[in-house]
Amino acid sequence: MGLKKATTSLEEVIEKAGGCAVVDGGFATQLERHGAAINDPLWSAVCLIKDPDLIKRVHLEYLEAGADILVTSSYQATIPGFLSRGLSIEEGELLLKKSVKLAVEARNSFWDALKVTPEHQYNRALVAASIGSYGAYLADGSEYSGCYGPQVNVDKLKDFHRRRLQVLVEAGPDLLAFETIPNKLEAQACVELLEEENIQIPSWICFTSVDGENAPSQESFKECLDIINKSNKIHAVGINCAPPHLIQSLICKFKELTNKAIVVYPNSGEIWDGKAKRWLPAKSFDDNNFECFATSWRDAGAKLIGGCCRTTPSTVQVISKALKGNSC
Repeated sequence: MGLKKATTSLEEVIEKAGGCAVVDGGFATQLERHGAAINDPLWSAVCLIKDPDLIKRVHLEYLEAGADILVTSSYQATIPGFLSRGLSIEEGELLLKKSVKLAVEARNSFWDALKVTPEHQYNRALVAASIGSYGAYLADGSEYSGCYGPQVNVDKLKDFHRRRLQVLVEAGPDLLAFETIPNKLEAQACVELLEEENIQIPSWICFTSVDGENAPSQESFKECLDIINKSNKIHAVGINCAPPHLIQSLICKFKELTNKAIVVYPNSGEIWDGKAKRWLPAKSFDDNNFECFATSWRDAGAKLIGGCCRTTPSTVQVISKALKGNSC
């Protein structure tokens, strides 16, 4: 399909941000803070059906906080998931496109409003279309174990992701964000799919990690990154939704394994129980911790830094301030 390249590249945004760009934060977290009920197999994507205006509002809040990259609300939005809700394939595809449209509209309206204040310090944000892992669709916590079972192979994973990828690219995002990938198999499927579909916009692939050493599947990150390093479609690689105290060592590990830009956006440190569908008590980190983490992660080599589950616009604001001039 190969649609045209982004007018502003990922590398340009990193450069304009001073060498380290800011990714937004927890989307479902902020929806819930506004009263959204998202205890649903579609998770935050249920708001594409129920409250799209709230999605746009959350995007704007992250832009105000200083995000250089907005990640769309499509993480758990899949055509099979929409079908299970009684929607048609066409309706599901329209909702996927809406996830990009809402983010683009928020970005454009925010940027247009800034034109009257030329002294502002914001960058024109990029929109990254979120593509959650197969485990996210299963909604059983397997994105944190990598255990998909013997019946799942590369072809099945490519078939699962293909139409969603096509629809999201057609909607016109600036880049693609494959998120919480738990194993080498799915990383390989994503890389092969980008080649087969001749995708021309940049992508990143983010794994998660439970132990700070390996992918959740217990495969080494060297095995996983050896596959990604062969692809010129992947512009960045990293970690999302892992606890913050694991990130520093993972950046150092990734620096040894790849020349691609490193992206990190951890959760708050709390642990998600995928079966019980609740957050478990654990050591969590507040915004002040993230202010200091951000400069440390940047100095270790990260080029894109943000937050994932249980982080908020205030988290992103302190990250942005830390990376754009105010160190802790």
